[in-house]
Amino acid sequence: MIKKPKFGKIAVVVFITVLIWVWADLALDEELPVSTATIGIVRSNPKLWVSFDDTSSVPVEEMILKGPLRKIAEMSKKLEEGQGLKIDFDAAKEKMNEPGSYSLTLLPFLKRDKEINRLGLKVESCKPEVLPVRVVGLVNRRLDIQCVDENQNPLSQATVEPAQVDMLVPEDWGQEKRVAEVLLTRREIEQARVSPVEETPYIRLAAGQTRQASLPVKITMPPEPDRLSGYTIKAPTLGIALSPTLQGKYYVDVNNLGEVLSPIAIKATPEAKRAYELQPSPMMTLYVLDGDKNIAEPKRQVVYNFPEESVRKGEIELTNPQQPAEAKFKLIPVSSTEASKVPPG
Repeated sequence: MIKKPKFGKIAVVVFITVLIWVWADLALDEELPVSTATIGIVRSNPKLWVSFDDTSSVPVEEMILKGPLRKIAEMSKKLEEGQGLKIDFDAAKEKMNEPGSYSLTLLPFLKRDKEINRLGLKVESCKPEVLPVRVVGLVNRRLDIQCVDENQNPLSQATVEPAQVDMLVPEDWGQEKRVAEVLLTRREIEQARVSPVEETPYIRLAAGQTRQASLPVKITMPPEPDRLSGYTIKAPTLGIALSPTLQGKYYVDVNNLGEVLSPIAIKATPEAKRAYELQPSPMMTLYVLDGDKNIAEPKRQVVYNFPEESVRKGEIELTNPQQPAEAKFKLIPVSSTEASKVPPG
């Protein structure tokens, strides 16, 4: 006769096996020192400014995590990949939602952290033991708006619409601090000279800590005054650059040399004009190409050798960039020229 399997005994064996594996896993608990954890403040109440000694986040100098070997290995890998361990601090949940100074006992706080518990780990110890918490009440104030550039220089010519903004600021701020800023990059400054730029004002609560207004403002800038003055270069110089295959075989005869060497009208700063006039290279260059020898009378615009630094800074240009001088020239073989210079027998 076939014996029926005894499911009760099988269930007991499976249960005992699972218990053994669970016990073995717990018995293999490992510890992991962590030095890359940070505690950051969650902004849950807009009418409060919560900080750790005026900073919005602090590092945990040392924290020992404990848990099953597998969980510890997962956390170790996460830390090695540079993800770090970020822990949220909500002052309201810690019963610190009234203005004042508090002390946060760190170990119990970390033991309650949902993320650490979700990872199946627990905190054994930590340093420091206590963190100072400062809670400042904020009140609504109307602030003037000041525009600044990337170097924090005021942009006094900027027009802001509206010129003031309502924001929550610390109650003890004096009148001298009641200014909201708008930061404009160089590109935004140039754009504001053409059409309004929208940016959101902000206040600085402490180093690295800002609060933004709820709505943006529009900023315009007046057109930039022309820094360049008009000049005439009365005695320009011309250089001729031949390709290597033409050198020694042809010389260049510029038919309209007087026209090419006529005074050059430029716009420049005084420094850029002086650098252009004093440079050792010619003021203009005519580039002659290999294919020009096959053309009866080639013509080509000359290249103006403005100083590179002055060009990069926008400090020099032709008064009429669309009308550079155009040279009309011929390539004459050197051998023919020499033959013509030999006096008759």
